[in-house]
Amino acid sequence: MEESLIQLSYSVDTLYFLVMGALVMFMAPGFAMLEAGMVRAKNTSEILTKNVALFAIASLMYLIVGYSIMYSDGSGWIPGIGTYLGGGDNSVSEVLASEGDIYYSGASDFFFQVVFVATAMSIISGAVAERMKLFAFLAFAVVMTGFIYPVQGFWKWGGGALDEAGFLDFAGSGVVHMCGAAAALAGVLLLGARNGKYGPNGQVNPLPGANMPLATLGMFILWFGWFGFNGGSELVVSNIEEANAVALIFVNTNTAAAAGLIGALLTAKVVFGKADLTMALNGALAGLVSITAEPLTPMPGEAALIGLAGGILVVGSIVLLDKLRIDDPVGAISVHGTCGIWGLLAVCFTNSDATLSAQLMGISAIFLWTFVVGGIAWMIIKVVMGLRISEEEEIAGSDIAEIGIEAYPEFTR
Repeated sequence: MEESLIQLSYSVDTLYFLVMGALVMFMAPGFAMLEAGMVRAKNTSEILTKNVALFAIASLMYLIVGYSIMYSDGSGWIPGIGTYLGGGDNSVSEVLASEGDIYYSGASDFFFQVVFVATAMSIISGAVAERMKLFAFLAFAVVMTGFIYPVQGFWKWGGGALDEAGFLDFAGSGVVHMCGAAAALAGVLLLGARNGKYGPNGQVNPLPGANMPLATLGMFILWFGWFGFNGGSELVVSNIEEANAVALIFVNTNTAAAAGLIGALLTAKVVFGKADLTMALNGALAGLVSITAEPLTPMPGEAALIGLAGGILVVGSIVLLDKLRIDDPVGAISVHGTCGIWGLLAVCFTNSDATLSAQLMGISAIFLWTFVVGGIAWMIIKVVMGLRISEEEEIAGSDIAEIGIEAYPEFTR
């Protein structure tokens, strides 16, 4: 390839990677708004603090150690230790000598990957909302983003054992979403349900969120950011084949989200007799998680079916977790865990390179690693500093107990 074409391709793909990363970063306010809308007014400032702090912690921990674990010279199940930017940025001589094999700046790859780890951590904040101590959550964020996530990320995206076994996960239904959900489940089981959530004889008491317009805005921001999540995972866009692939990924991503929303809305109408807005919001996210494992090989009609199934599954999963008295205020475990598993299995229907055995191996390895190691981390934090605010603090609200600033001071009294 001529030098000028190499430089042009490199510049285009680096810019594309950075823009897609910025779209994924925009999912951070999406999670913050969704969760702030789905919790009660007295816990709003605290959940917002968790979301802004976890993004900062993820950015620093992934820089210090996470990236070097995930993209290292290890093999099999054991990662090595690389450099914090995977060898640093690429010099002009390196790019030209590669004759186009180096596609984009090393720093742009780091930026794209760091916003993914923040997304995984954001999943956890909603599931443990309204009763967890702020600094217990932030302590777990250090371990999750610096060690737990990067190790299992190495197994697939770093060329480790799962990648060698043929496990397929294009943009992270397992590596990001199911991983976050498994860590959340471990925390929720140790934490317990919110006061008043469950009564005798299987009674489930609704504890409605304070701001449905805010939750809806958060869902749409996440939907928007997901184009970067899935589209950016194609990695390059500077030739006709790759450009067409990115376009199809965008179409499939949007289609799955739309079908997921419709599936959840109709299921909620059948099950509850009402068109439940919270189920519709989670249905769109369920469709997005479901298509994330493989947004390129399906045709749009197949993407719609995958998303539709995700939307139906998420309603059933939320109902089932409530029956099991597993309290997840925003439905994060169902959206990202149940539908993450479904998305990984659905790859077998659309990608001829996928095998059920490899997909099940990947699901099992990621879930068990994150759930077990995450559970150990949660238990250590519980012993050292405690996980849960007191009953009095929970009644008053974590805004007063943990933050000292109420989000809606005129309306919470």
